[in-house]
Amino acid sequence: MDKLILKYALQNAVKYNGKANQGAIIGKLIQEDPKVKAKLKELVPKIKQIIKDVEKLTLEEQKAKLKDIAPELLEKKKKVQQHKIPDLPNAETGKVVMRLAPYPSGPLHIGNAKPYIMNDELVKKYKGKLLLVMDDTIGSEEKNSALEAYKLIPEGLDWLGIKYDKILYKSDRVELYYEYAKKLIEKEMAYVCKCDAETMREYRRNAKVCECRRNTVQKNMDEWEKMFTEYKEGEAVLRIKTGMDHPNPAFRDRVLFRISDREHPRVGNKYRVWPLLEMSWAVDDHLLNITHILRGKELMMESMMENFIWDIFNWKKPEIIYSGLLQIKGVKISKSKSKKEVESGEYVGWDDPRSWSLQSLKRRGIKPEAVRNFIVSLGLNQNEVTVPVENLYSENRKLVDKEANRYFFIANPRLVKIKNAPRKKAKLPLHPEDEKRGSRILEAKDEFFVPEEIQKGKVYRFMHLYNFKNNEYLSEEVNPELKAKMLQWIPKGEEVKAELFMPDGSIVKGVAEKNIKNVKVDEVVQFERVGFAKLDKVENNKYYFWYTHD
Repeated sequence: MDKLILKYALQNAVKYNGKANQGAIIGKLIQEDPKVKAKLKELVPKIKQIIKDVEKLTLEEQKAKLKDIAPELLEKKKKVQQHKIPDLPNAETGKVVMRLAPYPSGPLHIGNAKPYIMNDELVKKYKGKLLLVMDDTIGSEEKNSALEAYKLIPEGLDWLGIKYDKILYKSDRVELYYEYAKKLIEKEMAYVCKCDAETMREYRRNAKVCECRRNTVQKNMDEWEKMFTEYKEGEAVLRIKTGMDHPNPAFRDRVLFRISDREHPRVGNKYRVWPLLEMSWAVDDHLLNITHILRGKELMMESMMENFIWDIFNWKKPEIIYSGLLQIKGVKISKSKSKKEVESGEYVGWDDPRSWSLQSLKRRGIKPEAVRNFIVSLGLNQNEVTVPVENLYSENRKLVDKEANRYFFIANPRLVKIKNAPRKKAKLPLHPEDEKRGSRILEAKDEFFVPEEIQKGKVYRFMHLYNFKNNEYLSEEVNPELKAKMLQWIPKGEEVKAELFMPDGSIVKGVAEKNIKNVKVDEVVQFERVGFAKLDKVENNKYYFWYTHD
């Protein structure tokens, strides 16, 4: 029995920086031999003495002794799985140029993080360049760009640690796209089409050529100029001649430019003829010397169009790598919906946790390293990936668990009075695995705030304090036989008002222990038996936290 006690005392001490916990040792003994329960009264003094002897040893001496008597109990360091960043096809170190292509309708969200982080990792691997190109041509009615997004996107990238060499705006490059539109017309590879949408759908479906396609170069040039001055929205578009007999009806004579009189948030009404995505990217990927493009596989049609345009001009083609979409279980992302909720005031802003923006993750206390580790762990392939949000939280927990000090928070507190309770200055660890951080002090008297109703006949234990039953003090020692339910607690008079803003937008009101006054704004703590939370602000002696995760 002495040897059993010693090996478990050593194991516990090694795990917790030299200090052994009596209750944990008793639990291990009972687990190995249930008969120990009957002998606990006589064994406790022996356990206490062995703990004293073990704690006289240095941590290295404890490890050596445990290795000698029970090497199987020494924790083996887990191998950290390294996720290899894939190789790029035909890539030369120092010559890789890639680009990020956000549409500025709002901030970047967790779903956007995959292509952006992978672009960053690949460029770092090849010591290349990364360009940030705001893809801010006029979008559809449902997908409008927003002026605030021009600030929010770089802000999110900066938080993720993504460094780009240069920022460009497509709204500054429109004249360039016009130049190449004219060259396509001159090469008889583009024409102005005035057919209405329904007629053109029918022609494309039946591989029928419209009359507009037969216009001369000069006629098309004249019609092109009229798009800037005479024609209204929907009356004319510039189409590329891919061929009305192409096997894929969706690829037949697609639109390159269209008219829009909507005001652009950055350049106002300077332009009314705007390029579609594939036209602007075909030109920019060439002019910006892009060597590799990472894009979602849902953009394969756009890639076909780019390739078609590159062939017309006989330009060198970048390598295109496709990546499947990232779906996160339990996370619903809709930038357009979030925009409505932000504008209506239902969300507190773009950093509301329900938006899942990078700004919201930052405000909750998610670390950018956790997001990067989470993304890199998924790898890069064309398959759609669906993962639980817990995977992200797990990566963050590895980082914040070591840093976060522990405190008590009581939601919807109830006040209880404990009879015969010893009055004492309770010393509670700031961190269970780091004794050097010291303790926090709570003056335990006989009245406490607790998180639930106390049931008759049930044994409870105030964490780090004592056991009680029927609102009456029982004992101080940890005793597994009591099967006590653990409770966090705050003595009456030792509390401050606090609340938690939850990821679903709900608010949990309660009290926190007064030691929370030592926490700085933006610091992440762990509320024991509740979860991790970040201090957002302090107003009128009330502490406002944003819940991170459990």
